[in-house]
Amino acid sequence: MATPDFIRTLRETAGHQLLFLPGVSAVVFDDRGRVLLGRRSDNGMWAVIGGIVEPGEQPADCAVREVYEETAVHCVPERILLVETLRKPVVYPNGDTCQYMDVAFRCRAVGGEARVNDDESTEVGWFEVDDLPEMKRFSYLRIEKALADEPTWFRTTETS
Repeated sequence: MATPDFIRTLRETAGHQLLFLPGVSAVVFDDRGRVLLGRRSDNGMWAVIGGIVEPGEQPADCAVREVYEETAVHCVPERILLVETLRKPVVYPNGDTCQYMDVAFRCRAVGGEARVNDDESTEVGWFEVDDLPEMKRFSYLRIEKALADEPTWFRTTETS
């Protein structure tokens, strides 16, 4: 995952200590009902598209930006699926520690051809929802919520 400049600047004074960061994920469907996934270059796993919200950026705009940057697909957000603080901080190989709060969006593709568009993915593709590749629970949960006609999902201390 490419590190945004504002985080590089923070790290100059914060060192490796825990940063709590806003993130987004996007479950993008095409007109055939397939979901857009990328194979991450950092861990080799297929996943929904996501990234870090820049200072001053709206989460929905971030989702649109990340989808285009990573896949060359243009999309529009349709609704918020879930809001969740990920339980465990991520410790990167260099010792940096981050914990993310994710706002997940259901999005609709409106143009572009899916392809690897940056160095965050090694493959990009459309998948039928009944034939998804192996992924972490993070991605499966977001796809499940995108397929359901339910209110926005969130976790509370009581539901953890």
